Amino acid sequence: MASPTAYARHDHHRCIDDALLAARRICKTQGARLTTLRERVLAKVWQSHRPLGAYAILELLAEDGEGHPAPPTVYRALDFLQEQGLVHRLSSLNAYIGCDSPGQPHDSQFLICRHCQVTVEVASRKVSEAVARCAEAKDFNIQHSNVEIVGDCPNCQKKAL
Repeated sequence: MASPTAYARHDHHRCIDDALLAARRICKTQGARLTTLRERVLAKVWQSHRPLGAYAILELLAEDGEGHPAPPTVYRALDFLQEQGLVHRLSSLNAYIGCDSPGQPHDSQFLICRHCQVTVEVASRKVSEAVARCAEAKDFNIQHSNVEIVGDCPNCQKKAL
């Protein structure tokens, strides 16, 4: 599930398969129940490297012909996946993206292309430390940190030339 492939053409089925294998392993280790619906939702999140909102996921699930879950069910599945460290919520987009380092607590930074929405997760210790120092200087106790950075991906930069 290496992020650099997000910009390159590749088989998203491999991303999905890797994410599902990791999810099964993590849930088994944590004694958490990975239901069929939760797996389907995770697969939809990983089908591209673009953040998806709950209603977009709901539409994709309906297209599969395997049942049309209600919105609260999809939100519960997303909450579960987030609790297990399998997906991240991007607040600025009110959308979800697969986690590149599932099962490992970490602060992340997300590079979000403003044109095509391809998103890459990075976990820079230096950025996390800088944010922590700034928060400490303001006597602020960080509980969790996701930094969302908007710009132009390499593919969109090439198109602009």
